[in-house]
Amino acid sequence: MPNATDTPAREGSLDAPTRHPVEWKSPAFWDHAALEAEMARVFEICHGCRRCVSLCHAFPTLFDLVDASSTLEVDGVAKSDYAKVVEHCYLCDLCYQTKCPYVPPHPWNVDFPHLMLRAKAVARHEHGSPAAAKLLSNTRLVGRLASIPVVVEAVNWGNRNPTARKAMAKTLGVHPDANVPAYHHPSARKRLKHLRADGAATPAGPTTGKVALFVTCYGDYNQPKMVEDLAAVLAHNGVQVKLLAREKCCGMPKLELGDLDTVEKYKDANLPILTQAVDEGFDLIAPIPSCVLMFKQELPLLFAGDADLLRVKRAFYDPFEYLMHRHAAGLFKTDFKNRLDKVVWQAACHQRVQNIGPKTRDVLMLVPGTEVVTIERCSGHDGTYGVKQATYPISRKIAKPVENRVKQAAAQHFTSDCVMAGAHIAHGLGDGATAEHPISLLRRAYGI
Repeated sequence: MPNATDTPAREGSLDAPTRHPVEWKSPAFWDHAALEAEMARVFEICHGCRRCVSLCHAFPTLFDLVDASSTLEVDGVAKSDYAKVVEHCYLCDLCYQTKCPYVPPHPWNVDFPHLMLRAKAVARHEHGSPAAAKLLSNTRLVGRLASIPVVVEAVNWGNRNPTARKAMAKTLGVHPDANVPAYHHPSARKRLKHLRADGAATPAGPTTGKVALFVTCYGDYNQPKMVEDLAAVLAHNGVQVKLLAREKCCGMPKLELGDLDTVEKYKDANLPILTQAVDEGFDLIAPIPSCVLMFKQELPLLFAGDADLLRVKRAFYDPFEYLMHRHAAGLFKTDFKNRLDKVVWQAACHQRVQNIGPKTRDVLMLVPGTEVVTIERCSGHDGTYGVKQATYPISRKIAKPVENRVKQAAAQHFTSDCVMAGAHIAHGLGDGATAEHPISLLRRAYGI
C-alpha cells in the first residue's frame, strides 16, 4: 500500500492535472469488494497527506476514524464506517482541483470526488435512496408544483412557519432552522418568454454574440429576477438572447445522490435542445455554477466520447467568463451609472473548479469606485447538505469562517455566484442581511 511519503509529490510536476472518464457503465464500477479496496487505497494516501483537512467534513471524518482505530492506520477502520466519509462528500471537487498532489498524471491516480460518487452510486444501487432524498433532489418537479398560483403563497408561508417546519423535519428530513428558498410565480421562463434573438450578432473571441439561456431549476422557480438581470445585462452589451425551447434539470442534484440513471435521462432530454441551439450558432449560458459545471465537466466525464455532448461543452459558459471574452474584444460596455463601492464576494466552489479564474471579480472591478474582497472558502451549503437534519449543524460550522470574514469586510454588498451559498451565509450572519447575485449588482451598476 503506497504512503504519501514514499515518492515525490508528482512525477512530472509541470504536467497539468488530467481527469479520467467515469466508467460507470462497466460491471467493475459496481463491484462492492473492488470499491472497498479502492477506498482503502485512497484513504491510506489521504491519511498520509492530510492536506485537505480544512476543505469539508469528509476528511476530518476519515482522519478521526483512523486516529480512533486500534492500529492508528486505515486498516484499523471498519469498512462499514467508510460510509460515514462518503456522507460528508458533496462533490465540490475542491480537493481534486486545489489541494491534492496525487491526482493524474501522478501514478497514484487519486480522484477522491469521483471515488465518493462511485460509493454513493453503489450504495444507492444496493440499498435504494430514501423517499425524502428523491423528492428533495427532484428540483424541477418541486419547483413546478410549489410555484403554482395560490400554492406558492402557502408553500412560502409554510417555509416560514415554525410548526410547519417541524413537520417538514419529520417528513422530509429538512432541519427546522435551515434556510429554505422562497418560490415565485410567474417563473423566469414565463417572465422571459418574449425574448427573441433575431438581431445581428457580433462575435468576440470564442463567443458568437448569440446566447441561449439554460435557466436552471433554481433560476426558474426560486430566483427569476436573477435570470431577468442576466438577460438584461447581456442585451445591454449587444448580445442576442433567447431561452432554450425547453429544459430539464442539469442533473447535479441527482449526481450528488448517486442516481446516475436519472442523470442520463436528464442528459438525453436536454442534449437535442442544446445541440440544436449550438447548430444555430448560439452560445450557452446558465446563471448557476453547478449547472455550468455539469455540462462543462461532469456529463462529458460520465458519457465520454459523446460528440454532441462535447460540442455542448465547448459552447457552455459561465456568465462572467462570457462577459470577459466580450471585454477582451472591446465589446463590453462600461457606461456605468452607479457605484458599487465595497463588495465582498464568496467564490463558489463549483465556479472555482471550472478553472476560469476569478472572472466575476474581474468584471465587477470594471465598475468605477468598486473594491472587491474575495473569499475563497466553501459555504457549506452544497445542494441538500446545508438543509438536511443530519448535516445542517456541520454545514453551519463550515460556513462560520466565511461569515466571520463577511462581517470583518463591512462591505456595502455581499455576493456569491451560487445563490444557495449566498443565502446560506446570509442566514448564518443573522443580521437581516441578504446576498445579492453578482449579475444583479452589475445590472444595478448599469442602472438598467
